[in-house]
Amino acid sequence: DTVGSVHNGDGTVSTPPGYREAYKKFVEAGWPAAGFPEDIGGGGLPWAVAAVVQEMIITADMGFSLCPMLTYGTVDMLHLHGTDEQKSAYLPKLVTGEWSGTMVLTEPHAGSDVGALSTKAVRADDGTWRLKGTKIFITWGEHDMVENIIHVVLARTPNAPAGTKGISCFIVPKFLVNADGSLGERNDYACLSIEHKVGIHSSPTCMLSFGDAGKGAVGYLIGEENQGMRYMFTMMNEARLSVGTEGLAVSERSYQAAAAYARQRKQGRTVGGDRGEQAPIIDHPDVRRMLMMMRANIEAMRGVLYRNALALDLARYLEDEEARMQEESLAAILTPISKAWATDLGVELTSLGIQIHGGSGYIEETGVAQFWRDSRIAPIYEGTNGIQAQDLAMRRIPLEGGNAIRRLFETVLADAASLDGDLKPIGERLTAAAEASAQVAMTFGAWLAEARYNDVLAGATPFLKMMGDTLGGWIHARAARAAVAEPAGYDPAFLADRIATAAFYAEHVLSTVPGLTATSLAGAEGLFAIDEARFS
Repeated sequence: DTVGSVHNGDGTVSTPPGYREAYKKFVEAGWPAAGFPEDIGGGGLPWAVAAVVQEMIITADMGFSLCPMLTYGTVDMLHLHGTDEQKSAYLPKLVTGEWSGTMVLTEPHAGSDVGALSTKAVRADDGTWRLKGTKIFITWGEHDMVENIIHVVLARTPNAPAGTKGISCFIVPKFLVNADGSLGERNDYACLSIEHKVGIHSSPTCMLSFGDAGKGAVGYLIGEENQGMRYMFTMMNEARLSVGTEGLAVSERSYQAAAAYARQRKQGRTVGGDRGEQAPIIDHPDVRRMLMMMRANIEAMRGVLYRNALALDLARYLEDEEARMQEESLAAILTPISKAWATDLGVELTSLGIQIHGGSGYIEETGVAQFWRDSRIAPIYEGTNGIQAQDLAMRRIPLEGGNAIRRLFETVLADAASLDGDLKPIGERLTAAAEASAQVAMTFGAWLAEARYNDVLAGATPFLKMMGDTLGGWIHARAARAAVAEPAGYDPAFLADRIATAAFYAEHVLSTVPGLTATSLAGAEGLFAIDEARFS
């Protein structure tokens, strides 16, 4: 974080000391291949297991983790849509991590509006393509940890339709690959600079210029022309889930540091404590409240994200068609929630981690400010969180004519109703949260039918938070129910902790969900009550 990656002025980028050695060990141990199918050289683990591995890598170092994360997307793209020749040329070393991959989408004038991109691709006489254009914000677009970088670039072919319908997808390798698999000449593109960012300083975020030196960068069309956005969306679920995992993982790292500090830092006297004797700050109620907020939300995020990963696996591999389709719909609903809710919480919880450290947390030497700085990009990555909220409200509520989200609420309410005895208060708060969220979802559904789109969009973000917090409570309710059953092999103290954390989440998080109903249903009128010229 202190050194960061460095642009050397000649188009090359040097990563921080130790990164090349760490990445080499990472590859040699086989971790990049763990979650890929065995038929392409992967370890064959389900995504639900690979997601656990990914969380650990991000927790260790978010900047480092982004390099293999982008490669995962490149592998998925080629595996699903590449030709046999393309798969043979690129997949073996991408799967092992010997080569890395990127997603090259964003342009200076376009931002999240991918349909406005203007990079051009023209067919050459040999059947390949020549690309010219400038791309920005390309994560790990240039670095020194691998021999070759395989860029997946979005561009327009001649006479392509306007907007997203006219986008095609191309493989643009850093070094061209010869027929025997050896590396050939350097392709015609350059890294002009890397961004000076708030966080993730070790991750080089590059401006890439294609075709400056000659006729253009050599590219290879993936699939059909003008189908690039459709291909990109086939891999968006995994990519957005991975970004959501960033919110979880960086929060976990911040929590570990905050809990350790709170146990050893002595300051102040507890109520009823001996006069003149300082207590560890973990004994103060407000510090304990902040630690519990971190712990309870982290456990909620982890459960929702892992259930999302499981839904992706089941949607791909279940043999029963109806069950498979239901899991596919569940994944479609959970994915924007996982991405946006978890990354918003990442910023909130890493900020709490600084607060627990007090003044020391605001000093860079402590190290905990890095987690907050690193986390801030995640709500922007892979479609800003406002876009995720829009996707949830406008596209996921109407899935299966509304039956998909209705089925999810029925499951949550059934699990809430199953809690009795000491767990009954958790069930009651979960029921109230789920009913409030369902009320907003049904109202949005009616507004969509009436074409009241702005009213839906105005409440989409608070609705997404309602859904995330409610589903987090659902995870806690299931965990508490399982813990009460005292499964064999578990430490009784661990089981008691899970029940206590679920009760805390119900009291401090689920109890706030119904209060967001009015905000979600306020409509758009108030947002536009002040003329745009008055925003000055």
